[in-house]
Amino acid sequence: MSGVALDLLLQAIPVGFVMFVVLNFGGLLTWVERKQSAIMQDRIGANRASIFGIRILGLLHPLADAVKMLTKEDFTPARADKLMFKLAPFVSVFFGLAAFATIPFGDTLQILGREIQLQAVTLNVGILYVLGMISLGVYGLMMAGWASANNYALLGGQRAAALMISAEVAIGASIMGVVMVYGSLNMQDIARGQGQPLLPQFFGCWIPAWGLLTQPAAFILFLTAGIASTKRIPFDTPEGESEIIGYFVEYSGMKFGMFAMADFLETVVIAGMTTALFLGGWQVPYLQASGFVFPWGASVALPHLAVVGLQVGAFLTKVVVVIWFLMLIRWTLPRFRYDQAMRLGWLALFPLSVLNILVTGLVLLALGTP
Repeated sequence: MSGVALDLLLQAIPVGFVMFVVLNFGGLLTWVERKQSAIMQDRIGANRASIFGIRILGLLHPLADAVKMLTKEDFTPARADKLMFKLAPFVSVFFGLAAFATIPFGDTLQILGREIQLQAVTLNVGILYVLGMISLGVYGLMMAGWASANNYALLGGQRAAALMISAEVAIGASIMGVVMVYGSLNMQDIARGQGQPLLPQFFGCWIPAWGLLTQPAAFILFLTAGIASTKRIPFDTPEGESEIIGYFVEYSGMKFGMFAMADFLETVVIAGMTTALFLGGWQVPYLQASGFVFPWGASVALPHLAVVGLQVGAFLTKVVVVIWFLMLIRWTLPRFRYDQAMRLGWLALFPLSVLNILVTGLVLLALGTP
């Protein structure tokens, strides 16, 4: 095998891992949502789908859903713009998948004399890339609402666009504090920076500088705006059954399923960004490239693959915890009215994010940070 072919094959490892993880997380969340809501409501939850009497705690329900959607009639309204109508769900899913590309799930993997960055795409402006992909996803919703030739669907698409704009502005402003603290738009650099000690001149080397500790206000603001960007309760105004039918009212079969999948993919992306920016990313406390190195002088040497495995496992565990928390909110809080959601975004989240930028700048100046 030539060197170029080997390099391409090795670079395909992080791309394949991201596709595998994100797609499987998105599919598994259909089961997680049912089971977690059932536990919270003291119900059994999905457990009927079976193969030869084997149910596996209801894990076959996502497979049953896929078969049902693939075999249902694919209906298209007579007055719909057929090209845009068919393209809209693909646009939503594509940008949901593409958004995860620059989120690092590990440091570096050394194999066959090569060093591979454990992120699908390495960009110096990775944060801007993720924000751009999330923002472009709203085009699928607008296309669906407009192409359906249905006034309720159009209104749902317009609500989705308005909600996305207010959420994206707050997300971008809240992240700026993180960028100021770690001095980079590269998410891999930010993840590595969170492995450094937090204010060693005051606390020694015991506490890692996770974004949750350096930017607690930004964490709350980002998570709130991130939930809004996923268009899920309590921010599901584009599809709230009690107010409006939604942008996907004319869709059936797998096209409807793709819109549902896009919502879950966006949830995974927000969980991944929260992990990478505020929860240390792939960092494990006191784990370095050579193994565990503790502040009191003790150390435990580990092989390279074990270190990489711990980093990837830590990242996935944190993502799972954040997803669980997002699901907890989804089944706890009531829906905001449309005007309440807009007011929260423009009059609360955005001004507080700007204030956080100002306070962060003042603190960095006081500490003498360049």
